[in-house]
Amino acid sequence: LHGDAAFAGQGMVAEVFNLAQLRGYRTGGTVHLIVNNQIGFTTPPAAGRSSLYSTDVAKINQVPIFHVNADAPEAAWRVLQIALDYRQEFHKDVVIDLIGFRLHGHNEGDEPTYTQPLMYRRIQEHPGVRSLYAKKLVKEGVLSAEEAADLELTQKTVYEKALAAAKEIASRAKTEPAAAPSSPVSRVPSSDVPTAVPAATLSRIGHVLTTVPAGFHLNPKMVSQLARRAKMAEGAQPLDWSTAEALAFGALLLEGTPIRLSGQDTSRGTFSQRHIVFHDTATGETWTPLSDLDPAQAALAVYDSPLSEVSVLGFEYGYSVEAPETLVLWEAQYGDFANGAQVVIDQFVSSAEDKWREVSRLGLLLPHGYEGQGPEHSSARIERYLQLCAEDNLQVCNVTTPGQYFHLLRRQMRQPHGKPLVLFTPKSLLRFPASFSRLEELASGKFQTVIDDGVKDRAAISRVLLCSGKVFYDLTAAREEKKVSNGAIVRVEQIYPFPDEVLRGILASYPAAKDVVWVQEESKNMGAWSFVSPLLEEVLPPGAVLRYVGRAPSAAVATGNAGVHKRELAALLAEALGGGNV
Repeated sequence: LHGDAAFAGQGMVAEVFNLAQLRGYRTGGTVHLIVNNQIGFTTPPAAGRSSLYSTDVAKINQVPIFHVNADAPEAAWRVLQIALDYRQEFHKDVVIDLIGFRLHGHNEGDEPTYTQPLMYRRIQEHPGVRSLYAKKLVKEGVLSAEEAADLELTQKTVYEKALAAAKEIASRAKTEPAAAPSSPVSRVPSSDVPTAVPAATLSRIGHVLTTVPAGFHLNPKMVSQLARRAKMAEGAQPLDWSTAEALAFGALLLEGTPIRLSGQDTSRGTFSQRHIVFHDTATGETWTPLSDLDPAQAALAVYDSPLSEVSVLGFEYGYSVEAPETLVLWEAQYGDFANGAQVVIDQFVSSAEDKWREVSRLGLLLPHGYEGQGPEHSSARIERYLQLCAEDNLQVCNVTTPGQYFHLLRRQMRQPHGKPLVLFTPKSLLRFPASFSRLEELASGKFQTVIDDGVKDRAAISRVLLCSGKVFYDLTAAREEKKVSNGAIVRVEQIYPFPDEVLRGILASYPAAKDVVWVQEESKNMGAWSFVSPLLEEVLPPGAVLRYVGRAPSAAVATGNAGVHKRELAALLAEALGGGNV
């Protein structure tokens, strides 16, 4: 259901028409009904579109478009019948442009003659569709004038009774005592959910992942990658991120959880890391090994989406609500590409449960990390998502190991109450061996909201560095290089819901630590700092002081100069570690 101004003016409309016949997004046809008031609030058509009709955007799909006079109810009814029959027969979209007017302007409290005096002079002179249709029926002998008047009176009586009942309820509510507040709809996501998978099951999945079907012509560049995956799944070498992801998907599928993954380049992966779908070099046929695990497994659907964020994420959100048993994941090509879908994130993903009790387990995979690639390919805008966080509405995580990623994906479907997940995924870490996990970490354990340092002499620690994401590995390398022994590095893997009790216990376990530092690679006005700083103040041990270390405030997300990027990183690492032991 559209307004004429919105149908022509909102880019979402054109993007949805582009989805209409694509694999993975077809709905079997949509009937679009435009309530054409010939005005967008106070904007006339001549100022609202360049085309003659508001429906011209629908011509991109060569769908039927019906323009019908709202003063002709029988014609409108007939057009609706044709539209529904067409949709059912051909499974394509159809558009009805119902051309009429709105009697009172934009709303019943508006004064439309301020801006459209001539049009509303004609509207005020218009007898109204009910009166016109009644005269037509009387003229044709279908009804008498008295019968038409009786029908009108009967309907008005129904409305008046409903209004009186509503007023009585409202009046009674003013005098009745307020009901006790209901318990919260949602709870904080639990990290105690069992997510481990037996090693034998993981090896079974890994075997299927790496066994090429007979006669399939594999791209030669994939041979060595599959060989490495086979060793990883056997536990012979540490697991990289894509293998851990595939094992998490495989375990969920075997347990009966369907998976839907979409986004630009998701089947291969933007960074050529995933390769969840393979293409025969001779025939072009595809092979999806995770679909061949077991005849009784759940379904896996992987779609390379069109170059759109807002319409695709809107589709995936709706899918997650309607199919709550499915792990629905949308992956941005780079994390900051989600900027184009911000309206869906603001209006639906972050707030629909609070507004409408709509529960979703949708996961957003947003590649994030400063590697000197410039302002458009660095940041997924952590700060924006944290600003939306309240009342346990989201899960916002920035994990540092494939094992954590594995357990988090499984927790997303195993925790009792569904929550959207915003996950900042790695870029350079995808092939960074120091971040890889052992198979045992998947076969045991669970997701950790905070990962403590493994230092042996906790009494010798005078400075605790708190961080989230990739910067942990930069800090670790710099600490080893500088031979700093009095600093511990603690990773906050889940930023929201904020793990205050876990952090309070960890900080208290360093009795000599009076210097607590939040370290981030993002600029001070970005990243997690503004969100976590007041929360960290509440968990500091007595006498400890909280400091910030990171890049200075900036209008741009990151520098576009690789040399400057390296100097900025070196400076923040030096400040974080204090030039050595203190």
